[in-house]
This record gives sequence, structure tokens and C-alpha cells, in this order.
Amino acid sequence: MSIIAKVYRTLIPESLRWKVIHAKRNRVEEKIKKTVVSYYKQHPSSDVEINEALKFLQENSISVFPYPFFLKYANKPIEVNINTENNLPYVMHYGKKLYFKKNWTKEHIIDAYRFLLAEQDEQSGHCYLNKEYGIESNSVIVDVGAAEGIFALNEIEKIKHIYLIETDNEWIEVLKETYKPWMDKVTIINKFVSSIDDEMNVRLDTCFSDIEKVDFLKIDVDGAEQDLLDGADKTISDKVKKLAICTYHKTNDNRDFTSYLKLKKYSLKNSPGYMLFYFDSNFEAPYFRRGLIKAEKR
Repeated sequence: MSIIAKVYRTLIPESLRWKVIHAKRNRVEEKIKKTVVSYYKQHPSSDVEINEALKFLQENSISVFPYPFFLKYANKPIEVNINTENNLPYVMHYGKKLYFKKNWTKEHIIDAYRFLLAEQDEQSGHCYLNKEYGIESNSVIVDVGAAEGIFALNEIEKIKHIYLIETDNEWIEVLKETYKPWMDKVTIINKFVSSIDDEMNVRLDTCFSDIEKVDFLKIDVDGAEQDLLDGADKTISDKVKKLAICTYHKTNDNRDFTSYLKLKKYSLKNSPGYMLFYFDSNFEAPYFRRGLIKAEKR
């Protein structure tokens, strides 16, 4: 951290710094919202879900999940606690401690956790699990791009074994603490999953060459999904029963992954609605993207 940054953090209270961050963000987001709305005025859509999202945008600030369900999380009260043994912050997630990065501010954690709750709402385009598409008892689970590890935390008691794969070392520290009570059934792999094997990368086909089956594979690797698939052909062809793969990072991911998985004899379903993932550098028209493909071996 630079000297100027240190002085700024010392003199300016955290609450005020966060207000400045929000003010800057709001100006950027308002500009993006106008761009999206203007595009669809010139290019009207017949898609009901896109028009629902546009109606939401006309009445509210821009959101990654531009539907009314998102609003119930916007101001949800969140209590952030600190583990005094390791100084890691956490929130209570349905009775379990969900940890976050040590250097995150309280405001950052509250924002992030509210977003995670909205993200996994059953009406969300990013919801991996619901009553119709869930994790079965005694399952082997692979979570690629585990981040904070919220995906399978609610289901951990009934899981036989889970592989948490994450490349960010700060998240590795977090995952070890969140899943500490269940480490007898948890394997944490600190690698980037791709199409090659080397010191920092691993292919799924290499990683799971000795495993007979994967009951549920979750994939969210920030736009590198195609690279992952290139190194996972045998695993996905022969071993995976169910998978959920993110399709919102790139414009054509939903189309391309749909074709790929159909060839692998999966039955497919998109998550509901659309996402506006305006954080991406390649955020481009037509802007709205499907969040997930849920696939099950036929």
C-alpha cells in the first residue's frame, strides 16, 4: 500500500470511504444503465424475460439481477463477526460460519454477502441448486471456482466428499476455516483448472482420473470455462451425472456450451431470467446473458 493510501485510510473513517466508493460506483452504473436502455429502445426485444428486466431498470438502479426479487436483499441486515483466533471475518449463514477475506472491510463483506444471497435466490439466473435440481445424499461434489465456498455449505452434512478447487490463496485460507468442521470429507485444491497440467494449472481429466464418478460438478471460473472444458472431455463424457456451468461471462457461452453438452448426451435447462454482468470488460450488446446451464446425463 502506498504512503498516500495509508494516510487516506488513517484520516478518513471507513464509513466515509465506503460512501465515496458507492458514489463513484453509482455514477458509473447510471451511465451503463442508460446505455442498456437506449440500446433496447433502438432494438426492441420480443423476449418476455428481457422486457421484464427492462421494466425493472426503468424503475430501479442497474443490477446484475434486474428483477424484483433482488430488492429484498438490498438492505437486509447483516452482522459481521471476527474470529479472534485468526482475525478472519465471518457471517452466520443458516447456522454455519461463512468466512471472508481478512483484508475486506465490514461494508465490503455486507455488500458481498447480500449479493451472494440474491445470487442463490431460486428466482436468480445464478442459482445453482433448487428443489428440482439439487445435491443428493452421499454425493461426490466438485466445486470449481469455489471462492468463499457458499455453493455447497448448506448441503455439507449429506455430502460424501467435496473437492473445492480455487486458485486464489486468500480464498484458500477462507475455505479452510469455513469447512474446518467437515475436513474429513473435504479436499481443497489450490490450482487453476484449465486445458494444461503444470505447476499452477490442472486439467479435470488429470485431477479426477482415479475417481469413478462425480455426482455434481459446479463450474464458475470467471470466463475461462471453455479452457476448462477443453481439459475435461473424458470427465464430462464418462463421469459427471449433473453439472451447472456459468454462461454469463461471455456473449456466446450459452450457445457454445449448449451445443457441447448436447453432444455429450446431457439434458439441459437454463436458469430463469437473464443477468447483466456489467463488471466484465467485454460487457457488450445485446448485454443480457443467461446465467447458467444445468445439465443432467440422460
